[in-house]
Amino acid sequence: MKDVKLVVTDMDGTLLNSNHDVSSKFFELFKDLKQQNIQFVAASGRPYYSIVEKLQPIKNDIIIVAENGGLIIKNENVLLSNKLNPNRLLELYKLVTNLENTYPIFCTKNQAFILRASDDLINTFSEYYSVYTIIDCFEEITDDIIKIALYHTTNSEAQIFPLVKHLKPELNVVVSGNHWVDISEAITNKGNALTFLQKQLNITPSETMVFGDYNNDLEMLKCAKYSYAMENAHPNVKAVADFETESNDNNGVELVLEQLITESRKH
Repeated sequence: MKDVKLVVTDMDGTLLNSNHDVSSKFFELFKDLKQQNIQFVAASGRPYYSIVEKLQPIKNDIIIVAENGGLIIKNENVLLSNKLNPNRLLELYKLVTNLENTYPIFCTKNQAFILRASDDLINTFSEYYSVYTIIDCFEEITDDIIKIALYHTTNSEAQIFPLVKHLKPELNVVVSGNHWVDISEAITNKGNALTFLQKQLNITPSETMVFGDYNNDLEMLKCAKYSYAMENAHPNVKAVADFETESNDNNGVELVLEQLITESRKH
């Protein structure tokens, strides 16, 4: 571990506990990471502004990979932005708005556009998309769309994914959580985002540590020598990761970071 220069972690189900909170322990450990000159990256399916809300105290010291790799921002400077091809958007809009029991959210850099839904659902969505506009039709979407997030009340993998997987490989279609399926440009994934950052920072996979729990983390786990699946991770993630740590509710990320900091200090 002594060679690690870059730590990348997913948010929901990984760094965040089941209440969607970051532990105070993590913020303490972050000070040590910074002292050891280890770069920290938060990589999530969440939008940029939502990740900033969760990591507000350290937002100026980290790199944020938002929308599953569709957006990379450091100190409010956009390093990478993959927008969905505007020529296909109307066709995609028609497809996703006609799926039964499926609620689409159209994600842009600064806000989400949510098709009219019940107050309960809007409340659920606002945990992830705190800045949003309710819309009734496609023409009301005014910004470039980076990702379309599809929500299912029970099981996205069983109920949504089979109806949209035909969009691959022209688009990236991934199950990103128990309730979520995300659609973005084919090149958009956390792995490509991480590879981009590794080149920018001149850091190799053998100097990289990654944590994840769901299928949208698979590509980035393959980009790191130190790849960790959470105890609560999807079986696909456990199959790809080289190591496993405790669950997100048992500070699994923090336990490994403590080991990393101890090793770094020795050297």
